[in-house]
Amino acid sequence: TKVQAEEVVDGLFEAIVSTMKKGGEVSIAGFGIFSVKARAARMGRNPATGEQIQIAAKTVVKFRLAKAAKDAIL
Repeated sequence: TKVQAEEVVDGLFEAIVSTMKKGGEVSIAGFGIFSVKARAARMGRNPATGEQIQIAAKTVVKFRLAKAAKDAIL
């Protein structure tokens, strides 16, 4: 049913988020790999003024598409 499907999808997303919060990697066969990557602080430029600005370090989510999914799409 729609309710059961929603529960499964919500559970999957909760599992992905909780694993990534711990710094882990989640691999879904035939779809792709979700991982967490730390970005270092760096200098950037404000495109409007050309002024240099400091960009803070942060953690970002990375996704790599599986070869099977890539072949199906492309």
